Amino acid sequence: MRILHTITFKPTTQPYPVFLRYIGCVAFVLFLYSCSTVPQTQLKTQQDDDPIDYSLVFLIHGDGDYLYHDTGGFANKADEKALQRAQRVAEQNPQAEVFIFHQKPRKHTLFFFPRRDGKLYYYRNGRLLAEEKYRRNQGDSRFDPEVQLYHRFRAKEHPRPVTMFLYFGHDIPEFDGRGYDASYRNEIFTVDDLAGGLRRFTGESGAFDLVVLSTCFNGTPHSIGTLSPYAQTIIASPDDLHLSYLDLKPFERLETGLRDGDTEAFAKNFAQHAFNRLTEYIHTSVAITVYNVDRVQEYVHAVDSAYNKTLTLLEELNPGFPDYIDCGDDSAYTFDGMSDGVKVFYRPPRFGRLQNKQSHSGWGCPVRPE
Repeated sequence: MRILHTITFKPTTQPYPVFLRYIGCVAFVLFLYSCSTVPQTQLKTQQDDDPIDYSLVFLIHGDGDYLYHDTGGFANKADEKALQRAQRVAEQNPQAEVFIFHQKPRKHTLFFFPRRDGKLYYYRNGRLLAEEKYRRNQGDSRFDPEVQLYHRFRAKEHPRPVTMFLYFGHDIPEFDGRGYDASYRNEIFTVDDLAGGLRRFTGESGAFDLVVLSTCFNGTPHSIGTLSPYAQTIIASPDDLHLSYLDLKPFERLETGLRDGDTEAFAKNFAQHAFNRLTEYIHTSVAITVYNVDRVQEYVHAVDSAYNKTLTLLEELNPGFPDYIDCGDDSAYTFDGMSDGVKVFYRPPRFGRLQNKQSHSGWGCPVRPE
């Protein structure tokens, strides 16, 4: 039998190896960093004194599948393209302040600590004055962080500037709304939530002069009616808007396009420009509508009962996102005066069963269950 030598370890005064303590310190710092509300870049204290004639808010939703390939086969992320175009608008307007909120997918540090998944770019007089990351999905309302940042940075100008709100993203649901954010599958986002955000952005001023929905299928009586208290003119599509992004070129020189202060005329020129660009390179249908909010109210109220009944049935059946048609093609939604206050830019698809459809009411309605 062999006798094994015993080895006695002396207790160390350091309870953990140095590298473990180092990792622990790093993790603790990262945890504090992820929870901190201190902005990444503070607003420059010296702001220009030039007057602000225009105030624009861009809200770009990027927490979803926005990858596409262009005609050259190159991969692009549509939300990042929209961000670049919004930044160009901000740089080209020396008489404007521009807020750009980019909502991004949620990521984590060391698999546990959530990182900030929103970013604000604040421009004034064509210069970037603040670039701040923030945590989305904080507070009782969906847009709490964005609204707080907006009211913290916005210029307190008199007289009131022309105000515009532009939303870029997927079609905004009219019911249910779960899963709109890929990072927050159980969170709900509907047109009603967007309306609540607009109300808090506008505050006492009442309404934006122009609201642009660069989304699919939101040119509906319900969507326009829900948003109408917070907008004077709305641009939206009753159809598929192809990558959900309108061309922003006309916004790059607002002092020219809005020289006479006629926001509705500017909206129509912008919609015409976007329509012309879209019809150059796509073969499916194109539909963009400009809604004069005051003048469309009679039609919105006329179809309210039938429309809400359809939404209730669809929600009970839980079909996912419903199919939409031209409201003018369904007698339940067809009323005299449905074209009042509506300017439609429409071209039928180059192929398929609707290729001979030469006109559109400008309104989209869900297909009613049989």
